[in-house]
Amino acid sequence: MTATADGHVAQRLSTLDRFLPVWIGVAMLVGLLAGRWVPGIAEALDAITIGSVSVPIALGLLVMMYPVLAKVRYDEVGHVARDRRMMVLSLVLNWLIGPALMFALAWIFLPDLPEYRTGLIIVGLARCIAMVIIWNDLACGDREAAAVLVAVNSVFQVGAFAVLGWFYLDVLPGWLGLSTTGLDVSPWEIAQSVIIFLGIPLAAGYLTRRIGEARRGRDWYEDRFLPRLGPWALYGLLFTIVLLFALQGETITNEPWDVARIAVPLVVYFAVMWAGSLLLARKVGLGYARATTVAFTAAGNNFELAIAVAIAVFGVTSGQALAGVVGPLIEVPILVGLVYVSLWARRYFPDTAEGVRP
Repeated sequence: MTATADGHVAQRLSTLDRFLPVWIGVAMLVGLLAGRWVPGIAEALDAITIGSVSVPIALGLLVMMYPVLAKVRYDEVGHVARDRRMMVLSLVLNWLIGPALMFALAWIFLPDLPEYRTGLIIVGLARCIAMVIIWNDLACGDREAAAVLVAVNSVFQVGAFAVLGWFYLDVLPGWLGLSTTGLDVSPWEIAQSVIIFLGIPLAAGYLTRRIGEARRGRDWYEDRFLPRLGPWALYGLLFTIVLLFALQGETITNEPWDVARIAVPLVVYFAVMWAGSLLLARKVGLGYARATTVAFTAAGNNFELAIAVAIAVFGVTSGQALAGVVGPLIEVPILVGLVYVSLWARRYFPDTAEGVRP
């Protein structure tokens, strides 16, 4: 991909897309200030829950994910699912390498802080099924591949999360002579997160495309309807970021050193997982679009599930819960930056049928 082609893509971006890092920075600042200076806002937002799910955050994520999933061409999903290289690589990265890497980083960087260490390990076990959809779309990844990989991760998450939690918090530390921690979480809690954060927007996106194309045709749907729907994904993203920072604004400002300690291994994790996944995907012969999708689905994490589990098991004021909250606060700016790195790196991929889709 030439510099000229890169420029053409940039010119097609809307003002909202082109200055996304600015808007995200503003959203972080607004949320931080609101959490620090608006009395009772964190308690009020945290009180609006169904079970362990924050309703305001759930609404933000649903608004964010629905437009992107409405863009997916579901008639092409079957072809994507038959790409064995992509499927096997994604499963290995998400369920073998990702949790093991976070376990290692948590013990390397936080050997003296067991609560934060446990929280980080839980973040590493919660594979991304939500926000990765928008990072992939912004980086011109393969939307159909993202839908397939997110769905597969969701199925694995329901069955594997509790088992991996037991292994990485109890069994493996015991083998290594390290301190152990129990993790009592039911499959239903995990399934609830999957249904809310993936099932609802996926069903809505699928039905929207099927009904829209049946009534008005694909040209109208993609050329007229989707451009009007698309900006809502970023509105949902910015709304969610404001809420996340508002919920923890006081904690972040009161305990900056603890936040910094937690942030270091997270930065290393996101960078290593994304870069390593992209290089491995290119090595096995994937084109840019699918390689990018593999990289973002491997690097991202399901922060809502990680936070919910940490709060349910260890309490809302626990160090484990704080580590879970710091996860998305670090993930958002890091993965936004990696979107731009990804767009730059596509020039090093062969121009194949799986190449860049504007």
